[in-house]
Amino acid sequence: MTSLPVPRHPDRDAPATGSKVRLPLWDNARYLAITLVVIGHAILRLISASDTSYSVYLVIYAFHVPVFVLVSGYFAKSSPPGVKQLKRLVTDLVLPYVIFETIWTLVRWAVVGSLNLDLAQPSWTLWFILSLIAWRVALPYLAQVRYPLLISVVISVWAGYIGAITSEFAISRTLGLLPFFVLGWRLRNSDLTRRWLSWSPATVAVWRAGAVLVFAAVAVVVFTGIDFWREIGIRRFLLFDESYPAMGYDEWWAGAVRLAVIVVAVILSFAFLVLVPRRRTVFTDLGQATLYIYLLHTFVLYPFRESGILEGDTPLWYLPAMILFAIVVTFLLASRPVQKIFRPLVEPKPRWLLRRVSPSVDAKEPGS
Repeated sequence: MTSLPVPRHPDRDAPATGSKVRLPLWDNARYLAITLVVIGHAILRLISASDTSYSVYLVIYAFHVPVFVLVSGYFAKSSPPGVKQLKRLVTDLVLPYVIFETIWTLVRWAVVGSLNLDLAQPSWTLWFILSLIAWRVALPYLAQVRYPLLISVVISVWAGYIGAITSEFAISRTLGLLPFFVLGWRLRNSDLTRRWLSWSPATVAVWRAGAVLVFAAVAVVVFTGIDFWREIGIRRFLLFDESYPAMGYDEWWAGAVRLAVIVVAVILSFAFLVLVPRRRTVFTDLGQATLYIYLLHTFVLYPFRESGILEGDTPLWYLPAMILFAIVVTFLLASRPVQKIFRPLVEPKPRWLLRRVSPSVDAKEPGS
């Protein structure tokens, strides 16, 4: 994702200095983050009957969506959008959302016999597209205030108390995950990336050892306390999709749980980024095609999700098998043949829909 990285805009990957050189670090981060997303979806049906699967799921879900949002925010622009930016919003996000929501409507019609196109209720993973639209539109306004990150955290925690804020148009997740998008944008404007890339291998190794210890500590806490995490319904907090009262938490302190989830997610997100390779790898180029992976992987996983073969008392080997399967799916969906076949759906070019803009208007665009 470029911000769901859209592959046809390489300039978005330029470092903050304005250079057009791609940074392998961020393409690597994109690919690894989307891989975790696919793995999380692949093992979802295993978690109800398997504590091991549920523990792995919780570790992944504690940070994989937040870090994905953070990376999207890193490439977002806070300047007022010009004509080209507004057109890209339509072609890169709005149209793919409409196209794939329509496809999912037809899939449900074929499976259950119900035909109901409801663009206000995004199907499965399509909520992220709506949230990304909202975050991009809101960022130029948030950038004008003094403490955008603090304000976004307040908005996230506050939104959980309001029962009227639901999943319609993905509003609940948009507000709940807003701090990570703003954090990514702030990170882009800092000097951290340049400093990290300039550090010696020995220094990097120390930080990576620390990151491994962080993940190990979280894994131990999750695995040893899995009964407790099931009891309090922590999974629902990690999804940022419901109000506290809807989850059964009417207490005044419920917001503190979301705040704790945000803090843990930030720590794990930075630990993840520390572990991401800084140089080119075999999957670096695949990081430019994450929009394809994001929009298409659900169709591959849908039969597993709906058939019931992953539910109940499944063999222990199902978990590593589904993780390996998800990794293979991620790799294949980023391949050039898949991109070529599905480009009209993922990257539509509706010249008939958008009016032409004169070169003089383009030249005057802010941020162009």
